[in-house]
Amino acid sequence: MPRAGLSSQDVVTAAAQLADEVGFAQLTMGLLAQRLGIRTPSLYKHVTDLADLRYRIAVLAMSEVGEALRDVLQGKSGRDALAALFAGIRGYATAHPGRYAATSGVRVTDPDDPLRVAGGRVVDSVAAALSDYGIGEVEMVHAIRTIRSVIHGFVLLEQDEGFQYREDPTDTLDWMIAFFDRGLRAGVTGVTG
Repeated sequence: MPRAGLSSQDVVTAAAQLADEVGFAQLTMGLLAQRLGIRTPSLYKHVTDLADLRYRIAVLAMSEVGEALRDVLQGKSGRDALAALFAGIRGYATAHPGRYAATSGVRVTDPDDPLRVAGGRVVDSVAAALSDYGIGEVEMVHAIRTIRSVIHGFVLLEQDEGFQYREDPTDTLDWMIAFFDRGLRAGVTGVTG
């Protein structure tokens, strides 16, 4: 029997908080039940299984990333938008490492999948941040993938303390933003050929 007043959203929120503390890969139904003060079988009144719980955390996280990017990009363009985009993703990943980890590797099932919808908002925000660079439709896909790959790699290296030089990683992030800004201003036509 589920704890009185405990909703499915409460379970997902608690799981997301726990994932931030222990790591997304270390999240288990047993740990979550312990956190909530219930028996593990009671969780199955709210989620189907661990895969379902992980999927729901991914939807929550992707929605939160979309909201964070919308907020930090408001009224910005060009390099300022690019800097806000990088900082927004880095900030979210730093504040919520378990949730951020949930945003990679989860497959969407259909066009109305909530994860696809939430991910679409993130992609739209990235595209909006890049809108002043005059990137064509085909190149935009590559630009978005490149930005995601770079910031994702940066965030993971930073979380794993992979930057061993004495220079501040924030300076490296600023350098990357300037690098991307110069490259995007120079144009990317013909790169894919």
